[in-house]
Amino acid sequence: MPDSARATRAPAAADAVSSRPDGGAAPSDAITAVGLTKRYGDFTAVDGIDFSVARGESFGLLGPNGAGKSTTMRMIAAVASRTAGELSVAGLDPEKQGPEVRARLGVIPQQDNLDEELTVRENIIMYGRYFGLPRRWLLGKAEELLEFAQLTQKAKARVEDLSGGMKRRLTIARALVNEPDVLLLDEPTTGLDPQARHVLWDRLFRLKETGTTLVLTTHHMDEAEQLCDRLIVVDHGRIMAEGSPSGLIREHSTREVLELRFGMDRNAEQAEELTGVLTPGDAGFDRIEVLPDRLLVYAERAEEALEQVHAAGHRPVTSLVRRSSLEDVFLRLTGRSLID
Repeated sequence: MPDSARATRAPAAADAVSSRPDGGAAPSDAITAVGLTKRYGDFTAVDGIDFSVARGESFGLLGPNGAGKSTTMRMIAAVASRTAGELSVAGLDPEKQGPEVRARLGVIPQQDNLDEELTVRENIIMYGRYFGLPRRWLLGKAEELLEFAQLTQKAKARVEDLSGGMKRRLTIARALVNEPDVLLLDEPTTGLDPQARHVLWDRLFRLKETGTTLVLTTHHMDEAEQLCDRLIVVDHGRIMAEGSPSGLIREHSTREVLELRFGMDRNAEQAEELTGVLTPGDAGFDRIEVLPDRLLVYAERAEEALEQVHAAGHRPVTSLVRRSSLEDVFLRLTGRSLID
């Protein structure tokens, strides 16, 4: 490998990424934030949050639009300054050592910023040149990254001819060209259809299995549950809860949820009546949440709760029993839905 490429080696397709030989002891945490704050005039976007991300961990920031997730990511990526607090990325201060931090990161923005006029292969090669990687070396690495992203057959196609899912996979492949210590993904699957989302998840799982540190923002609870080892739930710039997806669900919700629809004008009325039907000892019943279009009955045994609803003479238009999700955690913590 050329000496000029040693600081930013590209990943092999079989490994996706490998450890960077820094020549010194790596920090125990990939990212550490203490009292991290960002204000825009009188508006506080990030309000004194503390968190850390271990090396090789898949870490998520879960919350609705406007919660402060993207602002936090911008500070980590050394493209936005912080108002207060401390922030360390790979042992470096993004505000004081921005170029060094950016050289160690791979960034997947919310909106693809690919060059539409270039081919798929050219997008990877040109991006690698920004890091000073030799063109001859990049030719081989581009093929490996295209294979990893399942885009080998599209190597000569222009970006404008790709589907949305293909563009996202190309953006990830391009972000890996400098062998980043941390891969930042801001709403990685927004706008993709279910099939494209699952293909992208598979690529991210492969990176996760090789020890790549992933940091992603999302308001999709299923995505967070699938990809994250640990996450923070944020709202209005503050951390509401922290833990593993399963741990947060156990702590803040029941095992199951019964969704009932009685009609838009009857849900609130029915909620009051059902509160008299279901008691804490019945089916592990905990509480009822009233949403605009449905009731959520939280119970350890939702099927039993449904039987009791029917036995009391209540006939919902539709009913659904499901397991609790991070959406239910957020609703419990904030009183509103993640998609509000």
